[in-house]
Amino acid sequence: MIALPLAEIAAITGGDLHVAGSDTGDTVVSGVVDTDSRNMVPGGIFIAKPGAETDGHRYVGAAVDNGAVLALVEHIVDAPVSQIVVADAVAALAALARAVVARVRAGGQLKIVGITGSNGKTTTKNLLARILEDEGATIAPINSYNNEVGAPLTMLRVSDDTRFLVSEFGAAAPGAIAHLAGLVEPDIAVILMVGMAHAGGFGGIEATTAAKAELITASRSGGTAVLNVDDPRVWGMREAAEQRGMAVVGFGQGDAAQVRASDLQVAADGTRAMITAGDETIGLHLKVLGAHHVSNALAAITAARLLGVTTADAIARIETVEVAERWRMQPMGSDRVRIINDAYNASPDSMAAALRTLAQITGPDERTVAVLGAMSELGESAGEEHDRIGLLAVRLNIRRIVVVGPEARRLYLSVVGEGSWDSEAIHLPDQDSAFEYLRTELRDGDRVLVKSSNSVGLRHLGDRLGELFS
Repeated sequence: MIALPLAEIAAITGGDLHVAGSDTGDTVVSGVVDTDSRNMVPGGIFIAKPGAETDGHRYVGAAVDNGAVLALVEHIVDAPVSQIVVADAVAALAALARAVVARVRAGGQLKIVGITGSNGKTTTKNLLARILEDEGATIAPINSYNNEVGAPLTMLRVSDDTRFLVSEFGAAAPGAIAHLAGLVEPDIAVILMVGMAHAGGFGGIEATTAAKAELITASRSGGTAVLNVDDPRVWGMREAAEQRGMAVVGFGQGDAAQVRASDLQVAADGTRAMITAGDETIGLHLKVLGAHHVSNALAAITAARLLGVTTADAIARIETVEVAERWRMQPMGSDRVRIINDAYNASPDSMAAALRTLAQITGPDERTVAVLGAMSELGESAGEEHDRIGLLAVRLNIRRIVVVGPEARRLYLSVVGEGSWDSEAIHLPDQDSAFEYLRTELRDGDRVLVKSSNSVGLRHLGDRLGELFS
C-alpha cells in the first residue's frame, strides 16, 4: 500500500484511532494489507474481518507476531498494536481501497482494466497480466480474488509506480459488481460471457446478464467496453456503453469482431488459431488447453492493444503461458496417464467446454475418462443442466464416466438413461471411493478430465491422481 499516516487512514475509513507504543496520528504505514494473519509481514496492516466460521479479531495477536503494525477492528482487541475501530471492517477495507487507488491514479500513469463474465475471468486476467508486466509494473489478483474482500485487497497492492491494475469482478449478488468496480471506475471494461454460473442465486439468465452489465455503468465515462461479439447478451450491452460515452471494441469469431480468431485447431499441446486485428493476421499457439480459452486470449489481446501493446507482442507473451491457473485445465500425470484437473469451478458452459476439449485432444488409440461432480448454484435449473451434461458426455463418446457424490446423481442417471451402462458409467459416493476405483481402473493411454464445482472439492482428487500417475 502507498504510505499513509494513521490519522488519515482513520479518516478514510471513518474509524477511531487508538495508538499503541510510540505511535501517533502522524505515524506513517505502508505495508501489505491482508485479512489473513499468516500473510502478515513486517509493517503489515491487518483487517480483522468477522466471518461465518471464525472471527479475525481472534488473530490480531498472531498478525502482530508476524509483523503487523496496524489493525482495523470492529472492537478494541487486547494486543500491542495501534488499532482503528470501524463500524464494518469490510466496508472500511473498500473505502481504503477506493482512496488509495484514486490517489495513485491522480499521478497520471495508472490505467485500470476491469474483467467480468460467467466464465473465463481468471484465465483472461492472468493472460492480460502476463502481457502487461513487460510494459510496466502490473498488479493483478492472486488466484480468484474477485469478491468484496479479495478485490479491495488486490487494489491496495498498487503503489506510486504501478502502471496497470487488472481487477477481476465476481458477482455474489445483484449490485456486487457495481459496488466493486465503482471503487476504481475502470478505464477498460471487459465482459466475457453470460452463462448459467450462479444463475440460481440471481433468479435466471436475464438477471445474470444485468449483473454483468453493471461493469459498464461502474466504469469511467468515456472509457472503452471490450465485448464478446459471439455472446448475444454481451454484445447487446454495447448500446448501454455508448450511452455512457464509451467506445466499444468487439472480440470473437464473428464478423463484427475487431480482434478476431479463425482457423482454430485443437490438439493435446494446445489450440492454434489465426488472430486478425486491423490489417494484421498473426498465428497464435495457445498452450492453455481448450478451444474456449481462445476467446479469453482474444479479450486479453484486445485490452492490451488499447493500452498500447502491439498485437505481435501480446501474442508472443501469451504463448509463454502454459497453465492459466492451478486447477483450471491443469495438465498433470504423465504421457502414460494424462490428468486434466479442471475442478476449481464448474458451470454448464465450462463443463461442456471441458468435455469437448477432452474428446478433441484424445487420440484414436487413447481412452477418454471423465470424472465429474456436481455443478452448484444453478437453482431451479440444476436438474435440467445436469441432464444436459450427462447427455453431452455420452454423445461425445466419453468411454468411461465416473460420477462422484450424491449431488451429482442426477447426472449419472442421465448418462444411464442415454444408453451408457455396465462399466461405461459408475456412480461413487465420495472422493476416496473414486480414488480407489480409479487407481486400478486407469490404464496406459487414458486421458482423464476431473471437473466439478469448487464446493465439491474434486480438485483434490485430481491432485491425488496427478501425483499417482506422475
